[in-house]
Amino acid sequence: MSSGAKRVTTRTLQEMKERGEKVAVLTAYDAIMAGIFDRSRIDVILVGDSVANVVQGHETTLPVTLDEIIYHTKAVTRGVERAMVVADLPFMSFQVSAEEAFRNAGRIMKETLAGAVKLEGGRENLEAVRRMTAAGIPVMGHLGLQPQSIHLYGGYRPRGKETDEAEQIMEDAIALEKAGAFSIVLEKVPAELARTVTDALTIPTIGIGAGAGCDGQVLVYADMMGLTIDFNPRFVRRYESFAERAADAAKRYAADVKSGDFPNADESYS
Repeated sequence: MSSGAKRVTTRTLQEMKERGEKVAVLTAYDAIMAGIFDRSRIDVILVGDSVANVVQGHETTLPVTLDEIIYHTKAVTRGVERAMVVADLPFMSFQVSAEEAFRNAGRIMKETLAGAVKLEGGRENLEAVRRMTAAGIPVMGHLGLQPQSIHLYGGYRPRGKETDEAEQIMEDAIALEKAGAFSIVLEKVPAELARTVTDALTIPTIGIGAGAGCDGQVLVYADMMGLTIDFNPRFVRRYESFAERAADAAKRYAADVKSGDFPNADESYS
């Protein structure tokens, strides 16, 4: 049943930037978590290619496919009434050509009912961004550390510390805005650079490891909730310790099953 909540859109996010209201973004990959976050007034839910790490167990985001992103985005949109759902364009779904990027973005929008797509990279994707936005497909950019290019970078170190790279990030951000992007994720860049980029743009920036000067923040929900144990980047704040709590619950369940305490008479049918 509909709650009557007003859907978050690109216009909503633009208005939030203009009045200085921060945008809260989390990832989700299924209907249950998406519904919880939606009811918690998260503004944007990102179906990230981080599903490769969080759900599939891969070391990088590269293996996830377009069909898998579509599958998970369908699940997320079924659980959401208010939040804007953004789906990642995965590795090799947009790099071949602007035509292929446009077609794959259109497929995501048509098959999943998402509100937008996200793609990594700057100037090399401007034609694709222009084609998508001209056809009514909202595009979120992604600059700074780009996980799909991790083998090129050779590691997960911050981007934009050197002057040349910082200038390129700034130029790419401005170019993406001119091409029609409605927002840009800034990942793992110096806080001062992120603030400068944010101030230079009229569209919202969403930071992850980019300091407090961005217009919003995004975290992978498994990191935020303490489900990931061996991943401890400095930009993650853990709001829960779900890995420990889930392990404890599983141990208590197993003990009750083995002792014969579960199920009891009230949990059985006569």
